[in-house]
Amino acid sequence: MTPIDTYIAAAPAAYRDQLTTIRQTIAANLPGAEEQLKYQMPTFYWHENVIHFALNQHHFGLYPTPSAVTAFQATLTAYKTSKGAIQFPLDAPLPLDLIGAITAFRRREIIAKYDL
Repeated sequence: MTPIDTYIAAAPAAYRDQLTTIRQTIAANLPGAEEQLKYQMPTFYWHENVIHFALNQHHFGLYPTPSAVTAFQATLTAYKTSKGAIQFPLDAPLPLDLIGAITAFRRREIIAKYDL
């Protein structure tokens, strides 16, 4: 089992499918990334930490770095955000297209940063 498998297996059963879907959405937009556990959260690593996600008491958290939150600010008005985090309510459908777009944005940032 990978660290993310272990994280999802330890989550309440009611949220495992959503966590798996978040994971699959990120993985589909970040080929070649390594799955790790950092800061006690599932993390996708590709040349650096790219994006984290987590189950919290009242929301799913997505942690794509401050640059991504800023870049998608106009699209995130329906969600609570902070400098580097986005909160998706537990009782609402996950915005998978948005999660995919944010992940793809982070991938492009890393390509540019490391001249890949």
